[in-house]
Amino acid sequence: MAGASSGVAVADNCVEIFMDLKKKRKYRYIVYKIDGEKQVVLETTGEPDATYAEFCTHLPENDCRYGIYDHDFVDKEGCQKSKIVFFAWSPDTAKVKPKMLYASSKDSFRKELEGIHFEIQCTDASEIDIQAIHDKC
Repeated sequence: MAGASSGVAVADNCVEIFMDLKKKRKYRYIVYKIDGEKQVVLETTGEPDATYAEFCTHLPENDCRYGIYDHDFVDKEGCQKSKIVFFAWSPDTAKVKPKMLYASSKDSFRKELEGIHFEIQCTDASEIDIQAIHDKC
């Protein structure tokens, strides 16, 4: 297990699952959670044909999560492209302790996931609208 600055470790399979998304396109999305304030663990994955709306349903209304989404889009020149997006989901309705734990663990966890194109920090549903990704692409 790799360590995080907050003392939260990262389960070994977290990076492995991310590499399967990145290199093999085995998943469309990944959702991670901090289990028992001790370790970042895999919560769920989405099949390659899963939608962005399905990914969003796994971001709980009152708790924090980390998410990865492999976003396919067509650029201004008409070329098919893909960007891997990291989400730091910390809703306003979550308790303060989890928000602080996720915030203090995020940077070291994200560094373990090489190949992320950009990050979106979100606190409510309006910030995870698909347009937020399109704006960054």
